[in-house]
Amino acid sequence: MNKIISIILKVFLAPIISILLIKEKRGSLPKGNFILAPNHQSYIDIIVCGYLCVPRKFTFIGQVDKGKGIIGFLRDSIYFLAGVIPLNRKDEDSKKQAFARAVRALKNGYCLVIYPEGKRSKTGEVQEGKWGVAKLFLETNVPIVPLGIIGAIDVMSPNGKIKIKKLIKLNIGKPLFFKEDLKLKNYKDTCINITNKVMTEIKKLVYEN
Repeated sequence: MNKIISIILKVFLAPIISILLIKEKRGSLPKGNFILAPNHQSYIDIIVCGYLCVPRKFTFIGQVDKGKGIIGFLRDSIYFLAGVIPLNRKDEDSKKQAFARAVRALKNGYCLVIYPEGKRSKTGEVQEGKWGVAKLFLETNVPIVPLGIIGAIDVMSPNGKIKIKKLIKLNIGKPLFFKEDLKLKNYKDTCINITNKVMTEIKKLVYEN
């Protein structure tokens, strides 16, 4: 999402999303670019995260290996309009290409939205995190901002049913820099530590606020 389109969405679309969907927002995003790491409850999350990121330059990493029919069509349409980086989780080349594009975007000053869980939660509970968000941080040194999304699953359930109601709460955490973890020499241990810390913060934002 380039700056011009992002500004247009901020002016015309963000107020509508706020009126129709957003019940409460706590915290604020940093001024510089960042990696936004939310829990993942619903397809509506992409709209909610976009609502938070405008008017900045931003992009997403989004899966394309599931979802057919109207849901797949809507997803692909939103991905196209939002400039989402497609990821086929079953294809190693796709994973490498998505990672490389995400790194380039972050180094070019874009904000990036990535769901550390890797897939939607069918129950709304926060799942185990994957290493992708940690690897992106280590490659770019761009801070990770945890985000707790509450109520998105009630607006759009896993079966695709939509209820336009003002139910969503957004809890934005503080930027994470992991200075101590960067001192570790083992790459695997560093990724595990960073991922665990990100997921711990997300759980706090979902369950304790």
